[in-house]
Amino acid sequence: MVKRALRRLASRLWRWLWRGAVAFVLLTVVLVLLFRVVPPPGSMVMVERKVQSWLTREPIQLKREWRDWDDMASVAKLAVIAAEDQRFPDHYGFDLIELRRAVEDRLAGEALRGASTLSQQTAKNVFLWSGRSWVRKGLEFWFTLLIELAWDKQRILEVYLNVAEWDVGVFGLEAAAQHYFGVSASRLNERQASLLAAILPSPLNRSASVPSAQVEQRSQWIRQQMRNLGGAHYLERIAKP
Repeated sequence: MVKRALRRLASRLWRWLWRGAVAFVLLTVVLVLLFRVVPPPGSMVMVERKVQSWLTREPIQLKREWRDWDDMASVAKLAVIAAEDQRFPDHYGFDLIELRRAVEDRLAGEALRGASTLSQQTAKNVFLWSGRSWVRKGLEFWFTLLIELAWDKQRILEVYLNVAEWDVGVFGLEAAAQHYFGVSASRLNERQASLLAAILPSPLNRSASVPSAQVEQRSQWIRQQMRNLGGAHYLERIAKP
């Protein structure tokens, strides 16, 4: 009797797990396909920041305005690629070269550094929470595969630029451009764009309008990389035909 009851329980549990897995896959596929054509209403990072503000009782005002691809300065698009993922047009969501270098550096005793692509960062920002757990990394892998299959590179970068965090409560390129420089995302110049890109690794601790020496130095490096990539012509590699 006990064995029979355990078998029934195990069978029932397996059915629920299987149904849950199928439902998760279907839901995530539908969301990714929807956001291929519809701007995401926000991001999970925005939700996370709002929940944190409730828990700490420190009010936060979220600022974000969606801007289509053509309404964002080309120099801003190029600056972010130069700073975050220079092989963006060539990989399928994961930069194995940078990943190998990061592992080699770690084994050599150097500090752990990120090797996330823009595709991975977009997946994390839109669908997941921050952190370094294996569960989150596994989900990030799944969502990165989905958006690489369903979206083109232009759409991935367009969504990233509209959800990236640039300061406390400041999300997206339009809000960042207004916040730091008082201009729209379409009017950013090369230096402003490079400064915004320079603070992306740690936007809550850096400023684009009052840059530290480190941020200024990184922005100069980014501008040089933009020229090395070929300037605005580089963006033709990810533009829709």
